[in-house]
Amino acid sequence: IGHAQAAAGVGGIIKMVQALRHQVLPRTLHVDAPSSKVDWSSGAVELLTTERAWPRGERPRRAAVSSFGISGTNAHVILEEAPESLETAEAVETPEVSGAGERLVPWVVSGRTGAALRAQADRLAAFVNGHPEADPAAVASTLATGRAHLEHRAVVIGDDRPSLLRGLGQLVDGTPAAGLVRGVTPGQDTGRSSAALFSGQGAQRAGMGRELYERFPVFARSVDESCAVLDGLLGRSVREVMFTDTDTDAGGLLDRTVYTQAALFVFEVALFRLVEAAGVRVDVLVGHSVGEVAAAHVAGVLSLADACALVAARGRLMQALPAGGAMVAVQAGEEQVVPLLAGREGEVSLAAVNAPGATVLSGVAEAVQEIAAVLAREGCKTRRLRVSHAFHSPLMEPMLEDFARVVEGLT
Repeated sequence: IGHAQAAAGVGGIIKMVQALRHQVLPRTLHVDAPSSKVDWSSGAVELLTTERAWPRGERPRRAAVSSFGISGTNAHVILEEAPESLETAEAVETPEVSGAGERLVPWVVSGRTGAALRAQADRLAAFVNGHPEADPAAVASTLATGRAHLEHRAVVIGDDRPSLLRGLGQLVDGTPAAGLVRGVTPGQDTGRSSAALFSGQGAQRAGMGRELYERFPVFARSVDESCAVLDGLLGRSVREVMFTDTDTDAGGLLDRTVYTQAALFVFEVALFRLVEAAGVRVDVLVGHSVGEVAAAHVAGVLSLADACALVAARGRLMQALPAGGAMVAVQAGEEQVVPLLAGREGEVSLAAVNAPGATVLSGVAEAVQEIAAVLAREGCKTRRLRVSHAFHSPLMEPMLEDFARVVEGLT
C-alpha cells in the first residue's frame, strides 16, 4: 500500500489482527528470495513463503508490528489475542432463569428517515433469511455496537428467530406490535447528553436483583465484589438480605436502614455495570441520598473499598440514632414550603426537592405533621413516608461527628 506516512504500520496492525481472527499466517508478499543481507541461519526468524495455520493453543498468540514513521519515529506494538470467553459470550450462554424458554434478544435498527428505517429493517430481514446460521444474539451485538445510531429508531424484541423476523416484518409494514418499539431522537449534533440517576432509600424491594444475578455474569460479579467488602463491615451477608423474601428473618432486615443502604449500593452499582457492559455510555452521573455514593464510585471518585466503608458507616450510624421523626412528601414547590420552616429550622428541614412541584419534609414528627397540614389546607397532596428515621433533617446531627471521622479516613 506504500508508505502510510503518519499512519505507518497500520497496514501491519490490520494484517495481524485479521491473522489472529482467521487463525492463519499469510505468506509474505513480493518476496521471491530472502535477502542476502540477512544471516537467516542464526536465530529462528524466517520469511513465510506460503501461508501457515495459526490455531489457538494453550498459550495466547502474539504478533509484533513495527512502525517506521516518515519522520524517523520507530514504534513497536505487540498484539495479543482476546480471551475466548468474552463477557458477551458469557451472558449469551447463560440460560433463562424464569424457565419460560429462550432468552429475549433486542435487534436495534435505525435510519435517517422513517422510510430509511423501514428499508433497513427489510434489508436486515433479507440478510437473516439468507443466513440461517446467524445467531440472533450475535446479530443483536453487531446491530447495537457496530452500526450508527440515527434519528429514526426501532427495537424488535423476540426470544427466537421467527419472532424477531415477525417483528421486522411488522416494522416494515408499519403495524403496531407488542415486541416492537419505535421512536425518533434528536440528531447526534444537538449537544444533548445522557444521564444516570442513582436513587436513595425507598427504592428497595425484597428479592431485588436475584434474577439478574442468576442471569448475567457481569451483574453477579459486581454484586459479589461489593458484598465481599460490605459483609465484613456489617457482619452479615448483604446478598442474602437482598435476595430473601420479606416473610423470612433475613428478608425483613431489608427495611432496616443499615441494610437498606448497603443493598441499594450493591444493586445500583451492579445494575450500572450491566448496562455499561451492554454498551450504554452516560455523560452525567447523579445520585440522590445514598445513591450519591454509588454514583461517586462508578464515576471513579471513590474506590470500592472507600465507597463500601462510607455506605456501611452511614447506615450503621443512622440506624443507631433513636427511632422516630417523620418524613412527608408534599406536592408543593420549594418556594411554597421554605417560608413555613422559618423559626423551626432546628426541628424540620426541606429534605429533598425532587421536582419543581415535589418536595419532602423531614424532622420532628409533630412539627412535620403541622406543616404538612398547612400545605394540605392549601390544596397540596401529602403522603407520609414509611421510614425508620427522619433522614436529611436536624435529627441526624448527633451522628455527624462520627461520620466525619469516617470520611476523613477515606483515601
